[in-house]
Amino acid sequence: MATITLKNIPADLHRELKKRAEEHHRSLNREVLATLRNVTNQSRRVKPDELIREARAARKKFKRQVSPAEIKAWIRRGRL
Repeated sequence: MATITLKNIPADLHRELKKRAEEHHRSLNREVLATLRNVTNQSRRVKPDELIREARAARKKFKRQVSPAEIKAWIRRGRL
């Protein structure tokens, strides 16, 4: 696997990346990789029809109605 060394990272950018890493329950390195992957995948965006199909498939997995509050709690705990 390749290695990249970043130099002269502005303090505000470093703080923002660290904050995002904490929010996503990731290390700083994993957050940077996820951010780079997200940017490079933008040209391969999911089509709306595919997204709807995936959402419906995920919804079928639940046996009962799930409230928005439950979903938010799961996200905070890193379950989604």
